[in-house]
Amino acid sequence: MRDLSALIKAYDIRGVVPEQWGPELAREVGVAFVEVLGIRSADGGAGKIVVGHDMRPTGPDLVAAFIDGATSAGVDVVNIGLCSTDGLYFASGTLDIPGAMFTASHNPAEYNGIKLCRAGAAPVGQDSGLAAIRTLLESESLPHHDGPHGSVTHVDMLADYALFLRKLVPLENGRPLKVVIDTGNGMGGFTVPAVLGDDVLPALPLDIDAMYFELDGTFPNHEANPIDPENLRDLQKRVLEVGADIGLAFDGDADRCFVVDNNGEIVDPSTLTALIASRELAKVPGATIIHNLITSKAVPEIVTELGGTPVRTRVGHSFIKAKMAESGAIFGGEHSGHFYFREFWNADSGMLAAMHALAALGETAEGTKLSDVLSPFVRYVASGEINTTVSDAQAVIAKIRDAAIANGLATDELDGLTVSGQDFWYNVRPSNTEPLLRLNCESSTAAGMESIRDSILSQMKDA
Repeated sequence: MRDLSALIKAYDIRGVVPEQWGPELAREVGVAFVEVLGIRSADGGAGKIVVGHDMRPTGPDLVAAFIDGATSAGVDVVNIGLCSTDGLYFASGTLDIPGAMFTASHNPAEYNGIKLCRAGAAPVGQDSGLAAIRTLLESESLPHHDGPHGSVTHVDMLADYALFLRKLVPLENGRPLKVVIDTGNGMGGFTVPAVLGDDVLPALPLDIDAMYFELDGTFPNHEANPIDPENLRDLQKRVLEVGADIGLAFDGDADRCFVVDNNGEIVDPSTLTALIASRELAKVPGATIIHNLITSKAVPEIVTELGGTPVRTRVGHSFIKAKMAESGAIFGGEHSGHFYFREFWNADSGMLAAMHALAALGETAEGTKLSDVLSPFVRYVASGEINTTVSDAQAVIAKIRDAAIANGLATDELDGLTVSGQDFWYNVRPSNTEPLLRLNCESSTAAGMESIRDSILSQMKDA
């Protein structure tokens, strides 16, 4: 029996092509997806799924194999071709059918993967079908469907996607803004012209300075991973060069958004979470807002002050989407630049987050700076996520836990280890997708944050 633990993670399938996987396994995933989710209709007739892919060169072959597997299992396929991940979620939500998005998000060019969802963009994670898919694949005993094969139709949904987002966050009446956008040669180069430009809809009051819009899955300029500050350097420089009001960066599949302010400073995703939460609570007073346990303490504080209910959850899109559905939350944010919206089937959309930032600035008086708009939402100093390679992640976490308890600090293990003091907190957790231990910490002062950061990193290195 084969072991696919290195490929099938907590909430997606992801690995190097062809070393770890390729079309043969993609076809088997297509069959397993149909069987585990029971997508064929109760009377044995064809069910239906939607499939899309990003700009990675290995995508078309993997998609073709997956579709062959799904149709052989008796399911019809709607192929929407090139799309962002939130474009696939839009299709799944609008059509109310399960979906498969072929992308490796922010990973380097040699990677590819699959994000799966149920009808209405509901997540397929470790506890909601992905573990069962892995078990079936590892058994190498896929069932054979004796009925007729499904059919394939090709549908372009980009214009519908753009119109839907524009209705959720209207930008037509905002003041003119100079906007620099770096899509990192990822799918933002496909969606930004449709949503924020005038490719398919009337022009908005936005003067867009486009950086790296050419779709190129080899990422010739920099990796499409905006959580790494190094990949935002070009954007920061350009914002200052042209005197832009705001800078936006998207990851490879454009489901994440990062913001750079008018001073060329990177905006903490927690700050953007608090801003969007305030806008959503203005529409739905008293509503629930989700934040993961790495998000700044400022977020639950601000949500509470605005009359909302903050709910803390573990890291990862499948967990947050499930908690949003369970709690009825209107919005959720993560430190990694993922932002989730009830109006978008509880799914994450980097484009919607970007539009909220543009709307918040566009609604202000002429001359107001983005840094001024965001200032009320900044209360603490965060380290950002620091990755460290360790030989035994659980042993390191146990050592840090013991030291914290010995010092009388509060601990919890919702996701990894979180330790809380009077004016600080830190979290250490293993990566679900890479052989790393991740550290996040926050304090009321820069000196306090640096002291905590250095202490924990030292413990990791000495373990």
